[in-house]
Amino acid sequence: MSNNIRKARKTDVKRLITLLHQVNMVHHEIRPDLFKPHTTKYNEEELESLLSDARMPIFVYDDGDVRGYAFCQISEVRDDILLHDIKSLYIDDICVDEAARGRHIGKALYDHVCDYARSIGCYNITLNVWEGNAPALSFYRNMGMKVLKTTMEVIL
Repeated sequence: MSNNIRKARKTDVKRLITLLHQVNMVHHEIRPDLFKPHTTKYNEEELESLLSDARMPIFVYDDGDVRGYAFCQISEVRDDILLHDIKSLYIDDICVDEAARGRHIGKALYDHVCDYARSIGCYNITLNVWEGNAPALSFYRNMGMKVLKTTMEVIL
């Protein structure tokens, strides 16, 4: 695991908001019909609350400044009639600051999340990539991820 990666703290919240804005704008540019511009999925209070939720760890890459993050969610299937019992880690978001791209920070965060998931007994790691986000799709394929399922839509 990279020495620059740690769990997010309350003092990181303002920086996380800035990075969340960057992610939202990527999504807004791809799907302006769905994503509003200049906003974030969490506000400062919600982020502070997430920091204490063990089922939703947030990791940051910090080399003196927070350059990126990984928002995760842990879920478990137990005693399901159809599915085997498994623990999964879902990557809700990985973001690397636009000004810090090309320094392998995304790979370091991804590798850290994989190591963390293994350490807590996860069977798999999942995530979603929006259609049209070719850089993200390429990155995750390069990390060894494969398509699990496809979500389709028709706009009425």
